[in-house]
Amino acid sequence: MCIAYLALGHPQWPVRVAANRDEYHARPSAVAGPWPGHPRVIAGRDLSAGGTWLGGAQGGRFALLTNYREPGVPAPAHAPSRGVLVRDYLLGTASAQAYCLGIGQDAQAWAGFNLIVGDRAGVWILSNRDPAGVVRRLAPGRYVLSNHLLDTPWPKSRRLRAALDALPASDWVRHPQRVFDALRDTTQAAVDQLPDTGLDVAREQLFSSPFIVDTQYGTRCSTLLSIRADGRLWLSEQSYDPAGRAVGRHGGCLPGHRP
Repeated sequence: MCIAYLALGHPQWPVRVAANRDEYHARPSAVAGPWPGHPRVIAGRDLSAGGTWLGGAQGGRFALLTNYREPGVPAPAHAPSRGVLVRDYLLGTASAQAYCLGIGQDAQAWAGFNLIVGDRAGVWILSNRDPAGVVRRLAPGRYVLSNHLLDTPWPKSRRLRAALDALPASDWVRHPQRVFDALRDTTQAAVDQLPDTGLDVAREQLFSSPFIVDTQYGTRCSTLLSIRADGRLWLSEQSYDPAGRAVGRHGGCLPGHRP
């Protein structure tokens, strides 16, 4: 997952997420849907390490994760896959707050990550690269998370936020194509606007658009997740091939019918 927009606090749809997952095209993944053996969880699956990047569970639980971009910084020895942070929350029963606090006690065991988890009691964020080093609750509002700290004003983050701020909450369910179109923004930033994350300029510019097209590494899917005030959850995922062409849409609703 490389960029996610969150809108929290709408009276009818208190949680809305629109996100792009960027990954190597060769890394095996399963498309979003109810998990085998765990029908109360709906998400895509990383078939390489067994985790996931974004998903929901019955009762209004959801989680998402982005990696923290820090080229040249080695992962801790024997670091587990960061995708298990999302997987374990979705499969578990701990509250969002308790889960984040528990992970926070050993957060440096993982490579750099940003983790957001939510339930009907609230939405919480933990980053093991946040200098403050604290778990905090997100207030109602709109946020963008990419591969740095929450609301870091990278050009791609500003572009996506402006596009999605302009859409009504109902579009996530009634007109999802409008949201998918906003996520499919391939506009790259000018060189003088690029962040300096340690990549060479060509790679920095390639990764500066909300939607990345590249034969080796790019946007594999876009995902919309909405949670209604009564806890019912809707998830839709649009998959893409290495040329950036839409190749299928998947997902579903929990607890089993369209909200």
